[in-house]
Amino acid sequence: MNKKIKKTAMSTPFGEYINELDRIDKDLKDSAEFGSFLILTLVEEVGEMARAYLAKHGRKKTNIAAQKDESYEQELGDIVVAILRFVRIKNINLDERIKYSMRKISQRLIAPKM
Repeated sequence: MNKKIKKTAMSTPFGEYINELDRIDKDLKDSAEFGSFLILTLVEEVGEMARAYLAKHGRKKTNIAAQKDESYEQELGDIVVAILRFVRIKNINLDERIKYSMRKISQRLIAPKM
């Protein structure tokens, strides 16, 4: 990761996590397949969170074995980590992207799409 990107990441609330993920993924992050792997991981984690949430709220049959290892709160953390890993290898400033999305949501309250 170049110094400019690293400095930007460190100036956001995600900087500490980005640095830790640099250490964890140091042998993987430059792999051509790593981005695809992270996208698949994200989809898997979203599915796991949905299954755990729906089971907890009686909308899906409970899998007792899976329920011991998965709560939707735990899976939500896994989703955020998958997003951070992807953001890091694609040099995306997540703080800027979140602020952009928040502005879009605010604008919709002022001027809803018709």
